Amino acid sequence: MSMFGQVFVKNNQYKLKGDFHHLTPNMPIRNADDDWKLLGVTNPRAMTYIHSYGGEAIFFESLSKGKLLATRCDNAECGTTGSVYIPFRICCPDCLSKMSVIDLTDVAKKSATVHTFMECARSGAFNLLDKPIKFINIEFDGVSTILMSYLVVGTPRFGMRVVPIFKTTGPTYTILDLAWVEEGTTAEQLPEGFGF
Repeated sequence: MSMFGQVFVKNNQYKLKGDFHHLTPNMPIRNADDDWKLLGVTNPRAMTYIHSYGGEAIFFESLSKGKLLATRCDNAECGTTGSVYIPFRICCPDCLSKMSVIDLTDVAKKSATVHTFMECARSGAFNLLDKPIKFINIEFDGVSTILMSYLVVGTPRFGMRVVPIFKTTGPTYTILDLAWVEEGTTAEQLPEGFGF
C-alpha cells in the first residue's frame, strides 16, 4: 500500500483511504559564518491534494489509451454548430449546450501542424519536462481552436508537420501523457513509456 492517501468514489461520494498529511521532523537552520548559531527551523509538510476532473475525465483517460478526444457543438440552434474544439470543452462557449465528444486522433495524425512555438530554457518549481522545453501551438484541419503542448523529438518551426504520441505505459493521467514529435520520427526515438 502507498504511504500516501488514495481516493475512490462509491455511491457518488469520495472515499479516502490512507494518510493525507505527513509530518516531518523540523530541521535546524544554522549560520555557517557564526559558529553554526541556530537561526530557525524548517517546517516541512507533505499534503495530498484531490483534483476532480469531472466531465473532462474521459479526455485524460483517453490519452492513457492512445486517443486524442475533442468536443463538437451539435446544437442546431447555435451559431457555431459543428465547431470542433480542443482543448476538450464540456459546454459550447457560444450556446452553453453540452458538447459531443469526438475522436480526433486520426485527424491529428494526418493534419497537425505547428502554428507557433517557443523554447523555454528555465522553468518554475515542480517542472517535470526536460529542458529546454519546446512548447508548440498546434492547429488541425477542421478544428476551431489551437492546442498548446510540447515537442519531444525535432526542432520546432512554423508549419512543421507533427504527430501525437501518448504515454500509455505508466501514464500520469494529466496533459503530460500527450506530446508531439516531428512527422517521420520512429518508435525507437520516442521517450520511455510513449507510443504512437
